[in-house]
Amino acid sequence: MGFFSTILEKLGLKKDKTEEAAAPAAPAAAAPKAEPAKPSVAPAKPLASAAARPMKDDRDLVEKPAAPVAVSEVDVVAKLEKLAAENSAQLNWKVSIVDLLKLLDIDSSGAARKELAEELGCPADQMSDSARMNVWLHKEVLKKIAENGGNIPANLLN
Repeated sequence: MGFFSTILEKLGLKKDKTEEAAAPAAPAAAAPKAEPAKPSVAPAKPLASAAARPMKDDRDLVEKPAAPVAVSEVDVVAKLEKLAAENSAQLNWKVSIVDLLKLLDIDSSGAARKELAEELGCPADQMSDSARMNVWLHKEVLKKIAENGGNIPANLLN
């Protein structure tokens, strides 16, 4: 598992290994059938039951579509703000990659940040300057969190 995957897990944006193991594997492609199945026809209902429930209009005859499924989005800002409020240290996760990692209880050492920067593809010219690398890394981590379903405000992504 990569360093960034740990960040996603801490934010609730990625399943951990136990959840992935518990999830059923994707079914294999079904072999084509020689003959399609014939639809079964239900017996007609007696008229007396229809009379017991008068129809209001033609909408009763139309099958109702299933309710749309909402896309899961994690309120990252709320989670991080809550963690920051509970933390005795004054951590500014909105501008500092070190503070963001500390808030998530993840190794924030220079070596760990360099590993994360390499994983996310930091340009070589920024890797040689730790301050520039940290600025790039903070923006890139927030961008990747947003790409993975986290709600990051636009002002933090610029």
